[in-house]
Order: sequence, then C-alpha cells, then structure tokens
Amino acid sequence: MAAAMAERKRPLRVALVVSNLEFGGAQRQVVHLAQSLDPRRFETHVCSLSGYVPLAKDGAAGSLRLHVVEKRGKYDVSVIARLRRLLLQLRADVVHGFLFDAQLAARVAGRLARVPVVVDSERNSDYGMRRVQRLAFRLTRGCVDLVIANSCAGAEFHRRLHGHPEGQYHVVYNGVDTDRFRPLPREDVRQELGFDQGSVVAGIFGSFKPQKNHPLFFAAAARVAERHPELRLLVVGDQLAGGLRGSGEHKRRVAAIVDERGLRERCVFLGNRPDPERLYNACDVVVLPSFYEGTPNVLLESMACGVPALATDVGDNARVVPDGSAGFIVPSGDEDLLAERLARLVTSAELRRRLGEGARCWVADRFSLGRLAAETAAIYESAWLAKVARRAPAEAALPAPR
Repeated sequence: MAAAMAERKRPLRVALVVSNLEFGGAQRQVVHLAQSLDPRRFETHVCSLSGYVPLAKDGAAGSLRLHVVEKRGKYDVSVIARLRRLLLQLRADVVHGFLFDAQLAARVAGRLARVPVVVDSERNSDYGMRRVQRLAFRLTRGCVDLVIANSCAGAEFHRRLHGHPEGQYHVVYNGVDTDRFRPLPREDVRQELGFDQGSVVAGIFGSFKPQKNHPLFFAAAARVAERHPELRLLVVGDQLAGGLRGSGEHKRRVAAIVDERGLRERCVFLGNRPDPERLYNACDVVVLPSFYEGTPNVLLESMACGVPALATDVGDNARVVPDGSAGFIVPSGDEDLLAERLARLVTSAELRRRLGEGARCWVADRFSLGRLAAETAAIYESAWLAKVARRAPAEAALPAPR
C-alpha cells in the first residue's frame, strides 16, 4: 500500500469509453464527468467508438481530451485491440465503460492492457437484453472490478441480471450543471417557437426510442386539449443515429399518432438541439412517460430550470421528483392519472410556480455536478489503491505488456 500511495502523487489517468457522443443522457453524463473531475487528481480522457460526436462540439465540451476508436461494424472485434493500444498509450489506471458495446470493449481491452481498475455502468433498469448480449456479459463478467449505477433500481436490476457480488455495486446519481440549467426569461424563446402569450406548454425531451413512450404523452395531451385549447406541445429529440434500436420506426409511429389525435397544429417538433437549457425554459411542465429509466437527465435539467416535472414511477424517478413538491409521479402506463395531473398543471399557474420553485431548490441541493464528481472520484481512487496494492506482489516478476 505504501508503494501505491507514493505512485498516487501523480494524477490518476481515467479513460471514459462510450459508444458515441450523440445527444443522449449517458453521453451527456460522460461529458459532465470528464469536465468535473479535479484535473489536479485526474487526467481524464473520453474515447468514443463512433465518429458521431456532436456533444464534443457543445460549448465547453470542445475542451475534452477526445479519442475516436471507430467501431467499423456491429461485430467488429478489432475495436478491442485498437482500444487496448489506446489504453496502453494513455497508461490508463481506470477504464470506465458506458453503454453496451463500449462496456464490452472496455472490459476486454482493459484486462488485456492490464488496466488496474475496470468499471462497468448501469444507466437504466427493467429493460430486456437479447440472449447474445447476456452471453457476452456473462463471458466477460470476470473482467469487471466494480459497477457504478446511476440509480438504486439500476444497481438492483444489474445485480439480479448479471450476479456480481453486492459489494461491487455503487450508486452515484447523475449531476446537472445548475449554472447552465437555471431559470431564464422565457418570452423571447416562446415567441421564437411560435407560442402566444396565453399558451401553456408541455414539453417532452428525449430520443425517439420505444423506451420513452411518446404515445402515452400524446394520448394524455389529446384528452387534456379537448378541454384546454391553450395547451401546446414542444417535442425535442430525434431518432438515434441510423435509426438504431427501433428508433426510426418509433418516430414514424409517433408521427402517425400525432395526426390521428389531431395534435399536429399544437406541436412544435425541434429534433436534436444543442440548447436544451433555453428550451426547458419555454415549457410550463416537462413530461417523461418512460417505460424504464435510471436517473433521467431530463428531469434533473428541467427541474434545475425551475420547471415542474411529470414522470412515470419507473427507475428512481420517485426519488428524483418529490411528488407534490417538485412535480408529480404517476404509475407507469396510467393514462388517466397522467392526463389528470397534466390538466391540473395546465389550469393552475400558481401550482406551476410553487412546484417549479421547489424543483429548482431540490436539484441544486441534491444533484450538483460537484457531488457527481466527488463521489465518482472517491470510488475510482479507493478501487485503484486497493487493486494496485493487491496486485503489485503478484505482478512484480511478469514482463510488461507489448
């Protein structure tokens, strides 16, 4: 341990490996983490397995130490060898994988490069995995030193599914930049989007994935709109790159539902945008009707902007949104209650004001980027010290990897 402590005088070299840097929740948290870890203690690198990296061009994210190790096809195993070379070049102390293919590559490449600490992630809960995915995770299970989940529900789900020892799990909730995501004057952006002064705007933010359950949002909105013509709908997000994971078909289905429900004239569709902080502030309520989640950035970001949230009771949403003081939580799939809660928010400006103020205070107190960085840093350092102290005697006589 003494030798490990002496070595620790330099910053730990951390490689955050992610499938891509498109506009997704996991990707945004990778960027936040890379920006927030103390540079005196960590030299942080981000590695994307795709050249599609729009988040890297998003404001301060342009300063990332970014590496692209292109995955050239669905079953391109050569990405593991190329990622191993990068980890050796970086002399990484910790490699942390985010999203399935990046987690798998980080597991194997990390072990082949003899990275002391290999970290897995869990960003959701209660989702399905294909048999081949379960097999791949089972075969590489021994590569993982610990798992960081962004929700208690996600940690428990991962443990049931993959069976790592309970002591390997850590929960670190997502963090939000409360300087960027804060209440702003809304008149200009609402005018820019075509909402008149009397409009009450309900927003839905997220990729067009079946997980996000856009149809439930539009079903509830259609019922509310029958009695409240002032309701307008802001839809931010798009299908995943290349229409992956059924997102292209889901987007087409949602478009058909919007037309069937007669909502087209009430909607503003914006696709992916680099300025969500402005767009949250155009809303009176943000709705997240997902089938499953971990800790959604959408809820944290919108509440940080002083906008009440209306979400389904999945993942850790009920921990993130205190029901009745920062927004409302409804059972998953409950169209009746979702419509009733949305109608209450549409009809009461005082309720929206009270919940919005409570939401901002709650997020600023519990979900800061500083907390995200501090908790993750402590896990990295503790795991690295323990692993290096444990493996040093056993590896003293081994040749260095080539």
